[in-house]
Amino acid sequence: MQSYKDKTELIEELKKRYLLYDQEFDDIKEDEKDVIKPGVDKTPSQNISYQIGWTHLLLQWESDEKKGIEVKTPTSEYKWNNLKGLYESFYRQYGSYSLHEQREILRNQVDEIIEWIEKLDDKTLFVAEQRKWATTPAKWPVWKWIHINTVTPFKNFRTQLRKWKKETDTE
Repeated sequence: MQSYKDKTELIEELKKRYLLYDQEFDDIKEDEKDVIKPGVDKTPSQNISYQIGWTHLLLQWESDEKKGIEVKTPTSEYKWNNLKGLYESFYRQYGSYSLHEQREILRNQVDEIIEWIEKLDDKTLFVAEQRKWATTPAKWPVWKWIHINTVTPFKNFRTQLRKWKKETDTE
């Protein structure tokens, strides 16, 4: 997995990958956002709903811990062995928005994550077990949680969107 020498490098990579990901939606028509195509496991709406869901969770975990609320990851309703159910909840929660609205929600959340990173000290960001919500058997530092839920899927899901755009309709 990629690593970062400092928070500036993490922020720059996050911005870069987000912008490339977001640009993929520029030529997807609103009436196509829910179209399923062969060989691609998500519609464009599901693709971005997944991103909105995970970025929201990152921000929620941090917010809840700061308020003294015990955080259960990924959520109190979904355990790590039921991620499919969690993803379906993302699709239900965000899928009714227009693609434009979904993009705006994600853009705002990415901006919030960047602001959050900027405010974190290096120890909190780069040393494991600095946040209760991030203290799992994997013992990932906060930066890795951010990376795995933003940079990595922005790269991978951009590829899925490109494949979706190349596929012919199933009908």
